Amino acid sequence: MSEARTVTSTASGARGKSARPPSLWLTVLSLTAFILLIALGVWQIERRAWKLALIDRVEQRVHAPAQSAPSPASWPTVSAANDEYRHISVSGRFLHDRETLVQAVTEEGPGYWVLTPLQREDGTFVLINRGFVPSERRDPSARQDGNPDGQVEITGLLRITEPKGGFLRNNVPQHNRWYSRDVAAIAAARGLQNVAPFFVDADAGSQMGGGPIGGLTVVRFPNNHLIYALTWFALAFMLAGRLFVTFGGGLFRRNRFVHEPVGGPSAIARRTGSDAGEIVEQT
Repeated sequence: MSEARTVTSTASGARGKSARPPSLWLTVLSLTAFILLIALGVWQIERRAWKLALIDRVEQRVHAPAQSAPSPASWPTVSAANDEYRHISVSGRFLHDRETLVQAVTEEGPGYWVLTPLQREDGTFVLINRGFVPSERRDPSARQDGNPDGQVEITGLLRITEPKGGFLRNNVPQHNRWYSRDVAAIAAARGLQNVAPFFVDADAGSQMGGGPIGGLTVVRFPNNHLIYALTWFALAFMLAGRLFVTFGGGLFRRNRFVHEPVGGPSAIARRTGSDAGEIVEQT
């Protein structure tokens, strides 16, 4: 008389362990990350649309005919969104003895922007960025021929004040060190009142012989938002694929179990692998 001994397969136990669902916190974290990545991609698409509109708007302003500078009555409403890079003209008389040098790096090399107050007929002032001078010409005596005395008309681009200083460097008015074109701080340091809240980057046509080099305004807006958006979306879909494998892959795997009767024709078969069932040995 024979008796059967049943041994549970080790592989079957391992498979049962692997089929255990992920923990709740890992599930929530994965879904949150997926939603965040999609949101970042959509945000970059929106930023791209905004940047393209900005570039188009600025291009139109830069190449439009010069208009009169904003009047003092409209100064409170001047803003970057509505006015920056507008092509304007302003007339008056330079106060060369109150100019300010602001450190700059341009296509001409390192040096300074020369900001000079322009006094208009109504007694108000507009700071004019007359252009660039290298370090060896920072002293006004080295460019007297380029400093006109009488009435002048300047055309250029309206720029918004820069009150936060330069990159990792703050303006030090008491030591006459300037790293940004902060209109209010420069006006206070030079004892000026009724100063426009913007300055004007003079164009090349306003350059005087021997004076600062005008027309060096850089109008460039980096637009990498599409690349950023595709990156976020790609990461989101990679995560989605991983989630599908983790949570949905089991739907496509068959759970097979083999039950061999004692003394059957295949009783001595040894089944191994992920689908191994019971191993039945005949005695």
